[in-house]
Amino acid sequence: MKHHPYSLRALALLLSYPDQALRSQLAQLLDVIDAEALVPAARRTELHALAAELLRLDPLEVEARYVETFDRGRATSLHMFEHVHGDSRDRGPAMVDLVQTYEKAGLLLAPEELPDHLCVVLEFASTQPDRIARAFLGEMSHILSAIFSALLQRGSAYAAVIAAVLELAGEKVQAVPIQADEPMDEAWAEPVAFDGCSTRGQARPGDPQPIHIVRKNPTAKGVTA
Repeated sequence: MKHHPYSLRALALLLSYPDQALRSQLAQLLDVIDAEALVPAARRTELHALAAELLRLDPLEVEARYVETFDRGRATSLHMFEHVHGDSRDRGPAMVDLVQTYEKAGLLLAPEELPDHLCVVLEFASTQPDRIARAFLGEMSHILSAIFSALLQRGSAYAAVIAAVLELAGEKVQAVPIQADEPMDEAWAEPVAFDGCSTRGQARPGDPQPIHIVRKNPTAKGVTA
């Protein structure tokens, strides 16, 4: 795995909120990715198509689409622990654990930044030696594959960014089976009081509470993108 700090940072920015400031930087971000040439040429063409779309559409539509894509359902959420822990109590300790990982590497987050957001994850990975960056991203490759598949299913050009991340991590890009988002009222429903059973990652009192991302190996039935 070749060192690619600038490509990872550029991809992180491509996944951030597409306000005017970001749209004005799109050309430079693509120049960085093209110059390092670590993302496959076919994928770079798709990234250029995404940038062209963001510049062609009305700014308000671009921003509304972004919110609809990444903030209106779990399947395409850019918060990694959303896919692992949902809204369970396990997410808090996992966040603390991840922040400590960042701090040990010298990366301090701004108060408004959440450590499990993919943009932050990519920024951290870009600061690490190749072996560590690859292992770190590899631990969440199953999550990235699921997000990629959900975006592909929706016909979102942002799927190309997730695919590029997987490729830089040395992972195969392929569509995998995904779970449909549950209705919003069910997602926000409180667990039944005193039932004691697991729900959205909540284990029984006294049971171990996992806080790490764990690699999964889903059986892929989709096509390679």
